[in-house]
Amino acid sequence: MNDFEEASTYEELLKIAEKRLLDAGIVDAKPDAWYLMEYVTGFSRAFYFLNKDKNVPDEDKQRYFQCVDKRASHIPLQHITGVQEFMGLEFKVNEHVLVPRQDTENLVEQALPYVKGKKVLDMCTGSGCIAVSVKVIGGAKLCDAADISEEALRVAGYNAKLNKADINFIRSNMFDDIKEFYDVILSNPPYIRPDVIKGLMPEVRDHEPVIALDGGEDGLDFYRILAEESKKHLEKEGIIMMEIGFDQGKQVKKLFEDAGYKDVKVIKDYSKNDRIVTAHV
Repeated sequence: MNDFEEASTYEELLKIAEKRLLDAGIVDAKPDAWYLMEYVTGFSRAFYFLNKDKNVPDEDKQRYFQCVDKRASHIPLQHITGVQEFMGLEFKVNEHVLVPRQDTENLVEQALPYVKGKKVLDMCTGSGCIAVSVKVIGGAKLCDAADISEEALRVAGYNAKLNKADINFIRSNMFDDIKEFYDVILSNPPYIRPDVIKGLMPEVRDHEPVIALDGGEDGLDFYRILAEESKKHLEKEGIIMMEIGFDQGKQVKKLFEDAGYKDVKVIKDYSKNDRIVTAHV
């Protein structure tokens, strides 16, 4: 008999799950155990505390055990639940897209003052979280979103429908099939060096698409393309805004200055790390 079968109440089940995940080396063992409980039962925190001493139906117990077992094997929480919140909106995620992160919310927050009534391109859209957010929250007039991955574009298309966002999706290897001009270009491109990818947490290294992580030998391959090609697709006084790695600010800034962009700025996130680069044509 395993330890889950010995549990009878929701509280006992949650405590066993926390220990199972902690023993498996899951960094956020306690919150992940709760999120999986919420996912399986539909309980709110308040409802849980009012009912934690009640017996767990066998069906809930078995399903919860399966979910915790997956998480203990370092499958990302969001790949188990299938969703991730971003900017207060819900997004479907799977193994074909990066899980939207708070780091990228910094990019959207910086972009919001610029996108209302404007034409926007989201390059390397992935799950579509940037494009959907600037359309729904920012009020962009037109929003195109591009990615090389057909699988990612299917996920992004679903997320656009889920959030009632009118977005035009384009399958393109960076700017190869981009024909329009935009007021704002946004991008969270791949920017991690291959040697760094090897040391990432298994949730990222083994379960998120390498194509969305690998930025080339020095992590800057896609910024070089953005610096060269974005100015060909920006309207006069247009702006490009990009997420960067915490240690890439100076290098990306120089790339865009050398390419002739004006007013190139490096913006820090809430942890005081370099996180966004903006540049005007």
